[in-house]
Amino acid sequence: MPVVESDLHSIGELARASGLTVSALRFYDSAGVLEPALVDPVTGYRWYTDAQIAPARLVAGLRRVGMPVPEIAAAVRAEPATVHRLLDTHLRRLADGLADARREVARLRALVDPAPAATTTLLLSPAELAAAVDAVRFAVGADPELPALSGVLFDVEPDGVRLVATDRHRLALARAGATVDGPPVRVLVGVDLVDRLRALLDPTDPGSVRLTVIGADLRVAVAGRTLTGAALPYDFPDYRRLLREALGESPAAYRIPVDVAALRAALTDPAAPTVAREYDGRSLAITVLGLDDRAGVRLLPTAGPTGDRMMSPDPVGGLRVGVNGAYLLDTLDAAGGSQLVLELDGPIAPLAVRRPDDTDTFSVLMPIRL
Repeated sequence: MPVVESDLHSIGELARASGLTVSALRFYDSAGVLEPALVDPVTGYRWYTDAQIAPARLVAGLRRVGMPVPEIAAAVRAEPATVHRLLDTHLRRLADGLADARREVARLRALVDPAPAATTTLLLSPAELAAAVDAVRFAVGADPELPALSGVLFDVEPDGVRLVATDRHRLALARAGATVDGPPVRVLVGVDLVDRLRALLDPTDPGSVRLTVIGADLRVAVAGRTLTGAALPYDFPDYRRLLREALGESPAAYRIPVDVAALRAALTDPAAPTVAREYDGRSLAITVLGLDDRAGVRLLPTAGPTGDRMMSPDPVGGLRVGVNGAYLLDTLDAAGGSQLVLELDGPIAPLAVRRPDDTDTFSVLMPIRL
């Protein structure tokens, strides 16, 4: 049925009916969440139908509880059962955020009234610790203006230690099992100390590494040698929240087995297609990933010479994701193995690179908008 002009509501009327501001309605239009039924080609005025009032009220409510925009977009178009699942997921996220806030408040209380430094000692396999360091070292930040990213976080748990590194563009995690004596502790180890530690680790050594943390002081004993140092005095980002925000709560839309040798060969081929983009004030050659006819990953060709802004139309599944090819190579090298799994969700969602047999070791790459 055609839209009758007398049945339409202006953007101001919809704002009053829904509880959204006019600027919010414009934003949700540009984000593809709630598009007007009609846009005047001369004035650019937006017009909405009666049927869009309820979705607009839903958007307003979801916005008030802080639901992310992609999930709001999904909820507006979903059946009630799906909306309920999205709400349940968001409630869990809010509960996790409250738990994070409580941990942060406890940390702040300790800063105000510090308790005597506790001692935590770990006994680790040299091979496991070496593998964990190798899996995250590439993602350590080198920006002097972001000193909190210039090391590897050692997040000690009751039965092991999780190593985490990020430079904002990529995030890497790995884990080593350990016998732990003492309370859980988080220490940010500077990259120089991490490299010195890695140089002492022999993966063939059947012995153990003794890592002792006393406040900010670190002591490592391995193979008859002792290494000492101090943790960096910076707060490392909450990587658990970063992971939730990056990967969300739902499985990725695409989980693609990757032959590492083939993908590496494609990325390092001098004729590999790229697209030029301005990024951080400089020109960057972007690798564009897509699906092949067998649901595997491939480098999408450009429609013109390398660096052309035009890209091949209609990739398989409509999937086209831009990445820094050098960063992807680093990730493949750090992950090791001949087979990996690449998780993709869309052109602006982070990519995850996982080992098929290890849920604790993986990397996340931020995509580059095409």
